Amino acid sequence: MTGLAHLAITVKDMEKSLDFYTRILGFRKVFEIPKPQDGSPWIVYLHVGGRQFIELFYGGTTDNPFTDEKRGFNHICLEVDDIQEFTKKVLAAGYKFEGPTDVLPNQGCDFNWQAWMTDPDGIRVELMQIDPKSPHYKVIEGKE
Repeated sequence: MTGLAHLAITVKDMEKSLDFYTRILGFRKVFEIPKPQDGSPWIVYLHVGGRQFIELFYGGTTDNPFTDEKRGFNHICLEVDDIQEFTKKVLAAGYKFEGPTDVLPNQGCDFNWQAWMTDPDGIRVELMQIDPKSPHYKVIEGKE
């Protein structure tokens, strides 16, 4: 095992999703793969960094609203260097965060700074800035 290669999301409106993931979150659209059967649009790839990608699939038609009780996928967490600046950028672009914006970001139980929002298809997105007091930082720095 060498890492997490990609996250795949089936979307309802590709243009809205591309706007969110590229213009707002800053990922780069790198290539598309058409359906082998007929050449119609199928998958758009976004580069996250390193060897990591997000795949956006065309054709989503059924909503899948999140609930705490639902098993399966819960959210995607994206690490940012400066969460204060990143949340300002997202708000300025017209997107909203969960909870009151006057307390963004907030510090979680793991000491990391976080802000929560949803993408155009209702996928929960956590923005996180790792704090030196967090257990994540200790693992990353080899101090566990």
